[in-house]
This record gives sequence, structure tokens and C-alpha cells, in this order.
Amino acid sequence: MPGALLTDLYELRMAASYLRHGMDAPATFSLFVRNLPPSRGFLVAAGAESCCEWLEQFSFEDGDLTYLATLGFDDATLASFSELHFTGDVVAVPEGRIVFANEPILEVTAPIAEAQLVETYLLNKVSLQSMLATKAARCRLAAAGKIDLVEFGFRRTQGVETGIAVARLSAMVGFSATSNVEAARRYGLTATGTMAHSYIEAFEHEVDAFSTFASDFPDQTTFLVDTYDTLAGVARAIEVIESRGLAQHSGIRLDSGDLAQLAVAARSLLDAAGLFDVRIFVSGGLDEYDLARFVAAGAPINAAGLGTRLGVSADAPYLDSAYKLVAYDGRPVAKLSEAKATLPGPKQVFRGAELRDAIGCRDEAAPAGTVGLLEEMMRSGRRLGSPDSLSAARGRFEADLRELPDAARDLTHPVTPVCEITARLSRLTEQVRAAARQRAGLEVGSP
Repeated sequence: MPGALLTDLYELRMAASYLRHGMDAPATFSLFVRNLPPSRGFLVAAGAESCCEWLEQFSFEDGDLTYLATLGFDDATLASFSELHFTGDVVAVPEGRIVFANEPILEVTAPIAEAQLVETYLLNKVSLQSMLATKAARCRLAAAGKIDLVEFGFRRTQGVETGIAVARLSAMVGFSATSNVEAARRYGLTATGTMAHSYIEAFEHEVDAFSTFASDFPDQTTFLVDTYDTLAGVARAIEVIESRGLAQHSGIRLDSGDLAQLAVAARSLLDAAGLFDVRIFVSGGLDEYDLARFVAAGAPINAAGLGTRLGVSADAPYLDSAYKLVAYDGRPVAKLSEAKATLPGPKQVFRGAELRDAIGCRDEAAPAGTVGLLEEMMRSGRRLGSPDSLSAARGRFEADLRELPDAARDLTHPVTPVCEITARLSRLTEQVRAAARQRAGLEVGSP
């Protein structure tokens, strides 16, 4: 589905006005996040792949035009819309890279009506997916390599499409598996699952449930032990594991109570039975803060399922993202609004060691020892090369994570790196702002 109506009405009205008045010169829009949430010291860029896929098929279908006629769009505008496709260029930060506030994550250059119409969709995809990828990355940091992470969020994400995205993005930042079967099929992920309390309750005795499940799935048996009494459930799981010889292929799952303390008690019971290889899996409304607590306490937890709080990024459920015009018809432009001023012109982010970044003009030479983050992804409305692979995005994330300063990793009081502005972009910004103030009839020294 091309989805040209996946936009806000004012985008259509602005585009109609541009077309009516022959404004078809190239415009560059920059998508960035103004300020990070207080608990975030970094973002993980994501969403560019979805954006490029959508832009390639962007068009108005007959039904779209029929509906727009009911909103008052005239025949000439509808005729213009019927011929409109995305013919522009896109540069973006490849998925998986770590970025910071005010850095352009994606820039579009296209005839202004086209570039305007795609704003809403691009903001939605990049904002949502970067937010979710960042939440998952923080869980990865909190686990500190001691706890395997499984994505459990599908049933509570805000929409089916988001549930698919969460599974993909969590894999991109290091989760080992997902419960989402369709996402596993689509992206080649490891699918995993245990059992629900309803399964236990369907049997007259807990041990019967365990024994039946073990007979059906002897190589993939994780016993949910907290339906009635957790430690009694562990004892019954031990009974079945021993009777069926499952010591090498089983685990127990704790889903309620003080998980750290219960893990210690459960490990003690398992070890006393000589079941040293049986893994302990925990779940139940967990996120990075719980994982950090488990690690700090030295809890004997092997793996954790992250669901609701991961799937909605509960502690930071939105990003202060923006999509702003920075150039039109060869003229750099800037917004002067208080606390929302923008930097003019097409840009590049130059990255040095330890993720030290500088935002500059796209056509300026990269400072020594730096590389540009923004890469060309679309030209003249078509993608360049094949879609990016999940493994490539994972590799970029791992490389950036190794360079991320400790202060930016902090889960509660992070200090995010401040990006420099190159001398050339600083000069351009002053020139453009001065010209804008003059055109607006403002004092030259006014904000």
C-alpha cells in the first residue's frame, strides 16, 4: 500500500499550495532529535530502512484522490497529486549507529511538495524505532554480559507493526531471541517460548503439567514454577528433570515475587540435586533497572524476558524529534524561534574517536581523523543497493558501543556528549540568521 495519506492534513495543504504556485525547486529537510529524554545519554539510530522502502512506493491511489476531493481539494490539485511520486534523494545515519541530540539522523532533498508530504511518516518511523532501539540497548548495557536477553513484548506493544519492530530492533542491539514467531520468520531470529500459567492450571496437578510438557518438548523444556508456590514448583520441576534425564536441556522460569532472592533459593535447590546446568530464566514487567539490580546483587540468573516496559519504552515513551526545512532552491534557511532555532543547509556529522562528533556542512571536507555518519541511501527516488542487513546494523552498534563514554552509559544520570559545530557551519548559521532577522525587520542583535 503506497500510503500517501499517511500524513497530516496540513502537509497536504502546504503541498497543494506549492504545486499551485509552481514552487517545485529542491528543498532539503533535516530530521533530528532536539533534546534527549533526561534518562538517556545516547540514541540508537533506526527506522531508515522502513523509510526508504516506503518512499520508493509513495504515490496517490484513485481512492486517495476521491477522498481528498471530499476535503475540498480542487481538480487541478488532485491532478497534480495523481502524478506525484517521490523522486528525491535521502542521506541517513545507517541503522545501529549511536547518535546524539541535534545531529541529523536523516535528510531528504526533493521538490518541496514531495519533501513536505513525507514528513509525518518519516518522523513516525525514525522516532519510534530509534526510541525502541535505545531502550533495548540500555537493557543490553544493564545486563553487562551476564544475563541473556529475550524479547517478550509483542502482546503489549502499541500495535502489531510495533511488535514486529521491537523484535527486530532488540536483535539489532544484542538480544538473543524473541517470542514473536512472525518476526523470527521475517528476520531470521531465534524464536523461543516456555509455557503459561494457564497450561499449569489446566492439569489437576502441577507435576502432571510439567511431565506432559517435557514429554512433548524434551529438548526445549523450561518449567514455569510460580503458579502456586515457587520453591515447591522448583522441587516438582527437579523431580521431572531427574526422571526424564533433562539436566542438559531444561530450565526453570520465575515470573513473580522477589526474583533475585528466589533465584538464589532456586539455584540452591538445583545445585543440591546436581542440576548445575539447568538455567534460571526470569520475567515479569522487567527493564534495564531490574537487570542492573540483578547484576549488582550477583543473582544467579541466566536469562531474562523483557516485555511491556521494553515494548513501549515505558520510562521514555517519546522523542523530541523534528523535521525542518534547512534549504530551498539553493538558499540555506533557518528557524529563529526561541529554544527551537535550527542550523541551516544540508549537513554531515563528522565522527572522531570515542564518538566525538561535529556537525558541519555536507560539502565541507571531513576534519582529520573523522568519518561522515550520514550515507547516501536514495537517489532520484530509488534505493542505492540492497536493503541493509540486520547483521550489518548489529556490527555498527557493537563498534559504536565499544566507543561510548561511560558517562553516557549511566542508566539514571547520564551525561550525553555535546556535539561541536564546525567553523564553516557556524559562519553560515550567523549569516543566515542575520539575513532572516533583516528580512523580518528585527534588530540585528535580537535573538
